[in-house]
Amino acid sequence: MKVTRIAYSQNLNAGKCAQLSEQAGRLGRVRSEVWQRYGSVSSAGLSDRKIRDQWMADGTAELFGVLANAWKETVRDAVADITANRAAAKAAVRKAIPRRTSDQAEQKRMYTALKRDAWAEDPFLSRQMRKQWKRGRNRTHDQIVVRSDQYRTFTLTEDGDVWLAVPGLQRRQLVRIPLNTTVAPSGTLRLILRSGRVEVHYQIDTAVMKSSARPAGDREIGVDKGYTEVLTDSDGQHHGTELGVQLTSESDFRKTKNARRAKIRSVAEKAREAGDHAKADRIVSNNLGTGKWERRSSRWQQTVRTATFCAVHAVVDKAALIAAEDLTKIFTGHTRRGRNVNRRLAAWTKGVTAEALASVSERRGSVLTLVNAAYTSQVAPCCGVFGCRSGDRLHCTRCGVVWQADHAAAINVLHRVGDPDITPHTRYQRVKSIVQERADRRPDQTADPGLQPASGERSIQLTIKFDQ
Repeated sequence: MKVTRIAYSQNLNAGKCAQLSEQAGRLGRVRSEVWQRYGSVSSAGLSDRKIRDQWMADGTAELFGVLANAWKETVRDAVADITANRAAAKAAVRKAIPRRTSDQAEQKRMYTALKRDAWAEDPFLSRQMRKQWKRGRNRTHDQIVVRSDQYRTFTLTEDGDVWLAVPGLQRRQLVRIPLNTTVAPSGTLRLILRSGRVEVHYQIDTAVMKSSARPAGDREIGVDKGYTEVLTDSDGQHHGTELGVQLTSESDFRKTKNARRAKIRSVAEKAREAGDHAKADRIVSNNLGTGKWERRSSRWQQTVRTATFCAVHAVVDKAALIAAEDLTKIFTGHTRRGRNVNRRLAAWTKGVTAEALASVSERRGSVLTLVNAAYTSQVAPCCGVFGCRSGDRLHCTRCGVVWQADHAAAINVLHRVGDPDITPHTRYQRVKSIVQERADRRPDQTADPGLQPASGERSIQLTIKFDQ
């Protein structure tokens, strides 16, 4: 298994930055050419090697003004992006096949044709692919892909920071970049230029990472994603409790900052309308830049990723099996919330949490099981009935026990492992019916002694009246 690491340049002078920016801009035109010519349905199955051979034969390669290895690696990278884009379209078409026919043999034929890129011969598959696979457009003009044998690393002093020497625009002309790390990057590199700084992205094997040597636990644990914390497990323990403060503070900062930038932008627009272009240009140049904004955003993303991965490591420390919901799915709700609440919820880092759960559990030997999480935060684990939710509290309407909602959800998620009736693909309406049927069959009794709120949570008896 591979993971991506990032090294950053430090004290990079303006001359080197200008050389790299010019090279990245020219390679961006290479990407645009690939997407324009081969990013549509008519070019399915065309490999990067065929494109390279064709461009070298017809003289297209001489128009870019970059070294051969540079544009060839860029072509390969762009073709890989197009392939990923096509794969996403195929995933949507696969879902449409069962709706087209129930014949198992016909479905198998369509799946095989889709996998082998022979879908153009089938009218239905061709129509669906044209519907799902839209022509893409390149927006990447700040990246350089460097092959593993085209650069070298060195240090000026023993145990000093690493320097990276990459090819420039001319043959035998290397651009030397000082990095902020003592670990030399290896393999194919991706250089990304942002705000006068170079990010060096490279991959390493997880087997060499210290965290991979940490043993996993021996228990089965369910987890629930939260906002104020990264995860809450079925033991009632909250992990990554600093996440909510980080998300709220950054979201509120961006709201204030964007409002102020909007006022400054309005002044610049009024000055330009009045004919004072010099003033408008000064405002845009000095007050509406994105350098500081991007650096702050990068730092914030790193902070969130660190908190998330640390929380997942803490769960894996005691879990041989982790039960979690599929955080890659998109759920739409009908609850009307305030503007500030919607803005903060939009900053949820579900993708980072999903990545951390999959990555950490795999390299540390823990099993990640994704379950159907419908109504898990609305069912009281003690009696299995739908509770009364109030904020982060869940009141059991049968025995009166009060649960912390995320803790209850984590327990219910763990109970969904191996459930024969509620599979990951069961629709939420059916899940609700199953939960209600099980609650009706269960005799009226007090809470199961083995399922009680964790220490620190309230456990009280309530008398709840419902209007007839």
